[in-house]
Parts: sequence; structure tokens; C-alpha cells
Amino acid sequence: MRIYIHTDLEGVSGIDSFEMVEKSNPRHEYAIRRLMADVNAAIDGAFAGGATHVTVLDSHGGGGNFNLALLDPRAELDPKENGKWWGKLDGSYDATFFIGAHAMAGTMNAFLDHTQSSLAWYNYWVNGRRMGELAQWAMVAGHFGVPMVMVSGDEAACREAREFFPVIECACVKRGIGRNRAEPVDPEEALERIREAARRAISLIGKAKPFTPILPMEIRLEYTRSDYCDSAAGKPGVERLDARTVRKVASTYLDLFF
Repeated sequence: MRIYIHTDLEGVSGIDSFEMVEKSNPRHEYAIRRLMADVNAAIDGAFAGGATHVTVLDSHGGGGNFNLALLDPRAELDPKENGKWWGKLDGSYDATFFIGAHAMAGTMNAFLDHTQSSLAWYNYWVNGRRMGELAQWAMVAGHFGVPMVMVSGDEAACREAREFFPVIECACVKRGIGRNRAEPVDPEEALERIREAARRAISLIGKAKPFTPILPMEIRLEYTRSDYCDSAAGKPGVERLDARTVRKVASTYLDLFF
């Protein structure tokens, strides 16, 4: 069983304030240690459940977050040498995990909720359904026939995952208090939740289905301001619907952005 682990930072255990995500903050180093602890718990759980190979992608902000000295040596780090943001994910993998997930923009009591850009993006729809980064990653995996079977993150992210994916294991590691603060689960308890969810998730392989909305699919993006919309509106195949909203029709799940 080959598992591909996608990571983000906002939904990692122990990160309870916006400041911890910023590299200039003194507490950021602790946030990175928690990221590695969560990733390692997922790796450990995957192998305990029967995985034979695990690949991990450092994806928050395009990468550069991992402390590689702390990464479980049993896992392979995806170097993303092909220039594609999904790295080496392909049809050879049996399932994917999403570690450190956050909820989509506009979710109440979701810690650091956003979809791609917390500054510029407001709403993102695929075939009329509002989606966030969980669904985006699941669609990319779905392109290769790979189902998402496990998610860790805050309470809102886990709720969102269950709404989109009927067969999924979730590990809730904190609860959002408004947007910029969170109430974390005890650190060791959080790791145990991740480890157990990952272990159980291996048994979902063969039951969980890839997330594949109907193609071709209509994608609409509403920006927070009209000037953010200007550059996207000038691209080929993109239609401007109003001052802040653009639309396009995509024929592949890899064509998610404007």
C-alpha cells in the first residue's frame, strides 16, 4: 500500500495563534516542530495500518517548512523536482492523507480559514458548490484515481472533510475560537489521534472513492477586491462575470486555478 501525504501548517496541532504561522515570530520554530510531529504520527500510523511506502509533500506556502532532521526516515520526501505543485503524486499511490488542514474561506469558528489566498480570494466554486483546499487537493488526487482517506486539522476542517468525503478518517487536534485563535488538544493526545486515524484509514482503501466532480467543470472565483480580479480576467478562456468574479471551464482536475 503506497500512501501520499500532503501537508499544510494552519491545521497542525499546538498552533493556536496567527502569529505562530509567521516565520518572523519566535514561536514559529515550535510550530515547525509540531508540524513534524504530526507528520511523523501520520507516517507511523500508516505503516502500523499496513502501508508499505509513504511519500510526504511539504506544501504550505510552496514548501520550505520541514525540519528534515526530524522527519521519520521511513518516509520519502517528495522533492517536487518536476515543477508541479502536486509533486510526484500519480496513479501508483493507493490513497492520500491531508495533514494540517484548515477550513475553506468564510467558515465560522474555523482557525485561519481561507482558500489559497487569505488576502485575495473570497469564494471558490466548482460546478456550483463552494469548495476549499481540502476539495482542491482531493480533486488533484482524483485526477490520478487516488482517494483521500484521512485528514487532520481543526474541528471545522474535519467537519468540512466529512461533508465532502463520505468515507474518511479525521483527527481533530484543536477548536477554532473565532478565526485567529484556537483551543488545542493536549499535544500527546493530538498525536495519538493522528496516529490512530492514519492507521484506521488504511482499511478504507478499496472503500473510499476518488473525488471527481463532473467534467468539464465550471470554476468560479470571487475575489475580495476588483483589482485582484483584473489580472485573471485578462487570461485566455477566462470570463469576467462582475467586478470581483471570474469564470472558466476546465477539462481536467489539474486546472484548478486562474
